[in-house]
Amino acid sequence: MKVNPLTYSELSRPMYVLEEARLKENLKLIAYVAKEADVEIILAFKAYALWRTFPLFRDYIKATTASSLYEARLGFEEFGAPTHTFSPGYTDYEIDGIARCSSHLVFNSLTQYERYHIRAKMENEKLSFGLRVNPEYSEVETLIYNPCAPGTRFGISAGKLPEKLPEHVDGFHIHCHCESGSDVFERTLSHIEEKFAKWFPQLKWINFGGGHLMTRKDYDIQRLIRTLLEFHKRYPWLKVILEPGSAFVWQTGPLVAQVVDVVEDHGIKTAILNASFTCHMPDCLEMPYHPTVRNARLVDEDGSAKGEYTYRLGANSCLSGDWMGSWSFDHALQVGENIIFEDMLHYTTVKTNMFNGITHPSIALLHTDNELEILREYTYEDYRDRMD
Repeated sequence: MKVNPLTYSELSRPMYVLEEARLKENLKLIAYVAKEADVEIILAFKAYALWRTFPLFRDYIKATTASSLYEARLGFEEFGAPTHTFSPGYTDYEIDGIARCSSHLVFNSLTQYERYHIRAKMENEKLSFGLRVNPEYSEVETLIYNPCAPGTRFGISAGKLPEKLPEHVDGFHIHCHCESGSDVFERTLSHIEEKFAKWFPQLKWINFGGGHLMTRKDYDIQRLIRTLLEFHKRYPWLKVILEPGSAFVWQTGPLVAQVVDVVEDHGIKTAILNASFTCHMPDCLEMPYHPTVRNARLVDEDGSAKGEYTYRLGANSCLSGDWMGSWSFDHALQVGENIIFEDMLHYTTVKTNMFNGITHPSIALLHTDNELEILREYTYEDYRDRMD
């Protein structure tokens, strides 16, 4: 089916649409950074895991990063390469499967390392082990996304590391960014080196985690490259790894929903949609943040604005708070009209749920010739079988 990506007027049901042309632009840019900075950049499944699109990725990257057995299997079986795997807590009933599917295995604590590294090595002798360390510095302001906040469950602080690392530890993993710029990475790096550089001679690699939003328009790519090259000069034996998630699919496509009704109370109009924030755009409520709505302007965040063409955007779940802001349009919304939420490919399909049994949006790939390929449609059986 051919569609018009400006309006998606051909759609009458909710759908996530990944736009191939935009994705390839991001992939090209990421591959450029990896080459120029002499680093490896891999895809983090926690932000994006649409395995049907992996063939598009394989021309640009060689590996992925996982945080669970199922993600590790996805990378090994569907992407076709062992994963770089980290989990806050491995278990007896999953460690063997994770080890088989991984090339790198990062432990969150020294006790987890002692408990499982021999067993994991017996399962996969090629494994390279790492430790997650906590630099005790992060500029992430939203607490729910700050992995270095006081009391964090992530990583080992410098004061708790032995002078001589365990024999089989090859690398450090550090994650303390969230959609951050290269200036943040540069400042963070000084803290990382201050805390941990004395152990670098014992290592073979260092993973600077995710949150490097290098495909955002205002991101200073050359600053990132320069910072990484300078790091190489100081520590030429260390292989450097980055594992962004959002950066790969930043601004690569919308969630298209439709108006099914318009209701009014105390002068506040709400456009009821056939998609849900809590089910299909969970970060909008968890973060929270307000998405961009095509051809609309956010008037206020508390949903109290009134006006001829001003509407709350309300979802079709039973959760009272399943709505988002007040939005101004240039016309009266009509039943059946599309509401297009921009940039809805990262941290959506990996986090959605089937609360209330609401029909889940389909997932589609828009090819460069504007031909729409449906990758996945959800059915009643998908809802039923989750509890089978």
